[in-house]
Amino acid sequence: MLLESFFDIYSENDIRLKGTRIGIETILYEYIYNRKNAEEISNLYTQVSLEDIYSTILYYLHNKVKITEYMIDWLKSSENLAKQQDKNPTVNIIRLKNLKNQTKISA
Repeated sequence: MLLESFFDIYSENDIRLKGTRIGIETILYEYIYNRKNAEEISNLYTQVSLEDIYSTILYYLHNKVKITEYMIDWLKSSENLAKQQDKNPTVNIIRLKNLKNQTKISA
């Protein structure tokens, strides 16, 4: 069985665990940045099999340069999206921030 058979590869910036909406970045973020092992990740994402988690880690280790670039792009994109949301918050976010500020004033 090919390692790629564990994934749905929609584009070079969108690789998901087969049959799920979970991107490999979700698993690899925990593995690379939070230094969690496969079992710990499995406890966080119970809908993903341990085999899928190990396959994702192995895929990363076999394609380290390519997947490292994938992760860097994903992190940059996430940061840009967060900045855009901060600049243009939704009505609900504004309401929540106002409630938070009112709670601080009351306390």
